[in-house]
Amino acid sequence: MKQQTVPIHTEYIQIDQLLKLKGVIETGGQVKGLIDDQVLTLNGTIVTEKRKKCRVGDVIGVEGLDVEFIVTKEEA
Repeated sequence: MKQQTVPIHTEYIQIDQLLKLKGVIETGGQVKGLIDDQVLTLNGTIVTEKRKKCRVGDVIGVEGLDVEFIVTKEEA
């Protein structure tokens, strides 16, 4: 499985924003389908919140994609 970093300069990024940023979804509303299908994970746990906060060190997975997203601290 490939890993891609998602650098952030804030305390957290919402999971829907992260997925839009990485091109997995086009609109924030599309995250609901991923949640309903139970294919979205945060640190190995199925995500049930549309605006779940992802912090530095968190790993986000989407079943069916051969990639994990890792939240990192953006360097100044």
